[in-house]
This record gives sequence, structure tokens and C-alpha cells, in this order.
Amino acid sequence: MAKLIINNEQKDVTIAPEIYGHFSEHLGRCIYEGLYVGDHSDIPNVNGMRTDVVEALKEMKLPVLRWPGGCFADEYHWMDGIGPKESRKKMINTHWGGVVEDNSFGTHEFFELCRQLGCKTYINLNLGSGTVREMSEWIEYMTFNGVSPMAELRKKNGHEEPWTVDYAGVGNENWGCGGNMRPQHYADEYRRYQTYVRNYAGSQPIAKICCGANINDYEWTKVVLDTCFDHTRPKEHGHMDGLSLHYYTLPEVEDDWEKKGSATVFTEDIFYQTLRRGYFMDELINRHGAIMDEYDPDKKIGLIVDEWGIWSDVEPGTNPGFLYQQNTMRDALVAGITLNIFNKHADRVKMACIAQLINVLQSVILTDGEKMIKTPTYYIFHMYRHHQGASLLKSDMAGNSTVGSGVNEMPKLIESVSEDQEGIITITVTNNSLEAAEDVEVKLAKDGAFYQVCEARIVTGKMDAHNTFENPDVVTEEDFTDYRKTESGISFKLPACSIICIRLKK
Repeated sequence: MAKLIINNEQKDVTIAPEIYGHFSEHLGRCIYEGLYVGDHSDIPNVNGMRTDVVEALKEMKLPVLRWPGGCFADEYHWMDGIGPKESRKKMINTHWGGVVEDNSFGTHEFFELCRQLGCKTYINLNLGSGTVREMSEWIEYMTFNGVSPMAELRKKNGHEEPWTVDYAGVGNENWGCGGNMRPQHYADEYRRYQTYVRNYAGSQPIAKICCGANINDYEWTKVVLDTCFDHTRPKEHGHMDGLSLHYYTLPEVEDDWEKKGSATVFTEDIFYQTLRRGYFMDELINRHGAIMDEYDPDKKIGLIVDEWGIWSDVEPGTNPGFLYQQNTMRDALVAGITLNIFNKHADRVKMACIAQLINVLQSVILTDGEKMIKTPTYYIFHMYRHHQGASLLKSDMAGNSTVGSGVNEMPKLIESVSEDQEGIITITVTNNSLEAAEDVEVKLAKDGAFYQVCEARIVTGKMDAHNTFENPDVVTEEDFTDYRKTESGISFKLPACSIICIRLKK
């Protein structure tokens, strides 16, 4: 039996809601057909946004949405996506499928989508192929409330009032598709470009996100921070509010990115290898965080993991550049493990965006024409939504065993715990074993006898279980009942290959 020890007298930090953020790129069917069907579609929509998708995402409590990329962001020229749709420029999406991008989803459409979702906005700006002027004018177009050429252009295009840009990424993957830059060169460019991401009078300050490392490139983190920080002005915090990190869980790939492994057909060994690779996120946060601590010991700069998730082979018969993949219980466990890791690092991780929202990579929703299904990953985000804005509680899983073997060995159970403003404690735990259930005893440091279960939910199934348009409810979120009250809290039996959310209230 494992013992989950919770110190509910110690509230460490607030779990930023933005940790549960999402990413939407002009890639495959993420935006077109997934989020946006246009005003004249037979699919129910409001101002072109799919009603069924919007309602599902609101139910999931989506807190922030990143757009327009990704690699697409550093070849995106925002003026191509404003004005009458029939006169907008068309372009070839060179990164993703070589298809024609007609720019019918642009700035106005993105803010309309976020308005319907009720979420914060994260705009990724073009540093790789754009100019300082282009970036500056886009910020002016979006946020300036006054008399200026860009504000007048926005009004001419039908939006009198400015919008709020909550976050601005100054470039994307500039070590790769965003320009193949070396870290010092990018950092110098970042210092220059971010200067012109203005906070206009009366507008909400924009949080600036600097392009951070790819996976474990700790040298990039070190050099970028060293270059961005003005050592004569330590209080400036490197001209940034956040530093990004990208990490994808690749099930099988070693040297050949074309062969990542199937999303639905895999062995138990590959299952454990995939989970262990997902668990690597903990080491990445610790090691990048340690470098950040040298420059920012007060943790005022957030680590922004704005691309993460499983990246497997595309589904057979689909466009290779559209990155459409299925989503199984394996994906659900990687999501649960990763979100628990983010929660436990809430002092440093301030935002994260799973890639991607609809029909691409580890998406929460799949669509096919008028049909829509929720993936196993969707239900994890829905269960975990209670952590958003809650206080992290210190927790330890005593007596925890391991699963996998050799380099793939990892903890059997991974948890995180929080308490919201109403005093409700939310416990989320993954059981990463395919073979064995686990009895867990929960011990609360204070008033354990007075807490009762007010909600308990579970997502479980075989490792390759997934939802299809023919069978959309193979994996769903269900009531969990295998628990009992104890003198110091509760105890429960966690089935193999499952994720639970238990909420306690006095």
C-alpha cells in the first residue's frame, strides 16, 4: 500500500490557470475545419466558430490560447489576415502540408474565438522573417486606443475598441524553424524586438515571452539569459516575463524523425518507454529552472512550456504534413503525469500549452465534417481543471513502487494536490502500471477526520483504448466509487492504467 501524505497546513504557491493552456497553429485541420468553419457553413457556428467545439472547450475551462504558431508564426505576416476576406492574400503553408493558406482566419477571428471561449490571448510574433516595424505595428493595431494609423485601420476593419494581448511570444523556435539562430544572436535580436512590444497608456501590460530551449539544450538557456540580462540593471529581469521550453514525447524515435511509432499500435515496452519519456519533463524543469535561478532567484520569470505532448506517426492515409494522430489511454497518462509535474513546479512553471488543440498531435478534440469527439486527453484536462488558480499543497507518495525497467523505470504513481478558495482539496493521481492496481491511503496533516469526498472521477481503459467517430465513448470520464473514509483522510484502490481526481471537503 502507498501512503499519500498531504500537508494541508502548508500552501506553497498558486497554480497558474495558464498551466492548462492550449496551442492552435495554422497546421492541418486545427483551425480550418477544427475551430473555424466560416460564416456560411452548414455546421452550427457563431461568427464562423464551431459551436460544438467552443462549448466543449468552455466546459474544459480552457484558460489561454496560443496562436498563430509554431513554425508558422515566423512566416506569418499579420496584414495578410485583416480586411475583407475576399481580398486577403493567399500563401503556401511551406511548413505544414504545402497547402494554400487563404488567411480567412486572422487577427479579428482569433480575438473573436477567444471572446467566445472566455480565455486569455497569447500572440506569437514574427521575429524570424518579420521586421521590428511589422511587430510594432501589429501590437499597435491590436492594443492602441487612440489616434494612430494602425488604430484607424483596425476601426476601418470593423473593431472600434482595442483588444487585450495577455502574452506575446517574440519569435518561436528561433534555434530551428524560426531562423536557425545561435543563442547569442537570438538574444540580441530579442532585446531589440521586445523593445517595440509597447504597453500603451490605458492598456493592460503585455507579458513578453523569450524563445527558450529545445528539450535539453541547457547552453541555449544559459547564453540567452546571460545576454538578455543587463548586469548593471538586475531589476529589469532580462527584458522578459517568461522563457519558453519545447519538449515532445516521441514514443519510439531514435535517429529517424519520420518513424516515431504508431499512435494506437504499440507494445507494452513502448508504452512504458513513452511514459518514461513523458516523465523526463520533470528533469527538464529542474535543470532549466536551476539555470534560471542563477539569474532570477525570486522566480519572477516564468518557465513557459508552450509546446508539449506526444508526437507519433500520422494516421495512415492522412496528409503527412497535417500531423493528424489518434489519442489513447497512453496519451491520457502522459497528460496526467505532465500536468501533475507542472503543478508541483508551480513556483517556476507559469504557463504551458499542449500541442495542439484540434486534429493535430495530442489534441483534446477530433472532428470529421459535422462530427466531433472528445479524446482521452480531453477528459484529463476536464478533471484537472479544479487545480486552476488553487494553492499547491505539499504532497509525498510514501511506499511508491516503480514500473518499467532499466532506462524506462519510473514511479508507479504520480500525484499533485491543491486547495481552492472554498477549502476544497483536489487530488489527482496517475497509476502508470499496466498490470497492477494500487491501494492508496491518504493522510492529511490537519483535520483529516473531518474531510469527506465531495467528488471522485476516473479515466481508465486498456493502454491502446481510444475514441472513434463510430465509437466515441470508449474512454470517458466516469464516477469513481472505490474509496472509503478513514480516521486521517480516505483510502482508495486505483486501477491499473488509470487517472483519478478525488475532491475532499469539510
